Amino acid sequence: MLTSDQNRNKARHVDVREASEHLVVSGHTLYINKSIGFDLTCIDKYLYSMRFSDETLHDIKCRFRRELENGLGRDTNTTATVKMLPTFVRSIPDGSEKGDFLALDLGGSNFRILRVKVTQDKKQPVQMESLVYETPEDIIHGSGTQLFDHVAECLGDFMEKQKIKDKKLPVGFTFSFPCAQTKLDEAVLVTWTKKFKVSGVEGMDVVKLLNKAIKKRGDYEADIMAVVNDTTGTMMTCGFDDQRCEVGIIIGTGTNACYMEELRHIDLVEGDEGRMCINTEWGAFGDDGSLEDLRTEFDREIDRGSLNPGKQLFEKMASGMFMGELVRLILVKMAKEGLLFEGRITPELLTKGKIETKHVSAIEKSKEGLTKCKEILTRLGVEPSQEDCVAVQHVCTIVSFRSANLIAATLGGILTRLKDNKGVARLRTTVGIDGSMYKMHPQYARRLHKTVRRLVPDSDVRFLLSESGSAKGAAMVTAVAYRLADQTQSLHFY
Repeated sequence: MLTSDQNRNKARHVDVREASEHLVVSGHTLYINKSIGFDLTCIDKYLYSMRFSDETLHDIKCRFRRELENGLGRDTNTTATVKMLPTFVRSIPDGSEKGDFLALDLGGSNFRILRVKVTQDKKQPVQMESLVYETPEDIIHGSGTQLFDHVAECLGDFMEKQKIKDKKLPVGFTFSFPCAQTKLDEAVLVTWTKKFKVSGVEGMDVVKLLNKAIKKRGDYEADIMAVVNDTTGTMMTCGFDDQRCEVGIIIGTGTNACYMEELRHIDLVEGDEGRMCINTEWGAFGDDGSLEDLRTEFDREIDRGSLNPGKQLFEKMASGMFMGELVRLILVKMAKEGLLFEGRITPELLTKGKIETKHVSAIEKSKEGLTKCKEILTRLGVEPSQEDCVAVQHVCTIVSFRSANLIAATLGGILTRLKDNKGVARLRTTVGIDGSMYKMHPQYARRLHKTVRRLVPDSDVRFLLSESGSAKGAAMVTAVAYRLADQTQSLHFY
């Protein structure tokens, strides 16, 4: 493990020329924007601990590999921070699936319901209709009864609009929170993450809670066949289009990953034949202190002010939910020390949440980024100079680049695991990917791809964007369950 001082020295030696066309690296620590001749050396001391060399990234990759193995082991799982939860999804789609399914997707401020028809029609094998329902703040922080009554009410409304209230269709449920599963249609919530803090649900089976809410209404029936995490849903969605897909990643409000692991390595599940999708819950990487040398004072401040201090530390460093706030904290400290805005600090700049991740994305756009930066800072009551805007853009670049580097390192750990499992000299695989950071940030995807290819050179990795989100994947899991049931004349997979 690297010490803080070692890491700082290594972090200095990193080239971020590609990060923004407004930034040019001269040497290792001197940043100059040639268009206005502005020297950014003065802010480097705030940013050096966020810039990682490839040597540091390889080290993070190895740390994460160890965490994966701890999570898979019977004796080490209870104390492991990366929980490696079995999903009981044993196969990606093979193209022979068919049927009429409903899919629910709960994991953020919006709740999505889809009707998915899977056919053998080669021109349009999947037909989807969907509606989005809001999940109000009082429900996100309310009781379990309120939450599942809301889900059941939305499902009833959707079925009414689809004129299918008289049918009992199979339902796939994307539930984007850590759950312990012993079978496909059971999921006990381990802990809430992101902005959710609903009472009376942790330690409970969410399928039972939803079924209870549906039964209480009494105006329709639903057969909840599968509960999947959004990462599994993403992998299955992409797996329908590319059967090489065996990894799913979300980089949005939160971040997580899943992949297909050999059953013989999963101590918590009986059997040695075949594979099973593992939900890594990598957001908790570092909760045991294993990333302390990489966390900054700004990361610690984010954690202290969060709903779950000490938990999901990797997610707080890498996901979209916290990126804007990280930038704001850095700007406040720089302004207090007279390095920005001529030392001016406004009440808006001091207000938590005033810089959002979408602002970071806008500021990093290659052509209009500096103009957007000036608009955003002006709305915060700051009167920025051109030099201020260049400096703020630089801060945004370093923060978002760090996120892409961290995700590349942990994904690298999964890819090397897959390569070792297969015993091949060169890995060929597809990563299904979704999330607002990956989709909306102008530089993020390119940076992630390049870093992964450097960290895992003996691989051919295709990144496949999940166009229709993770909810379609829940329907795909259900469709695969039906296919496997037809093959075995039983709905049991084991």
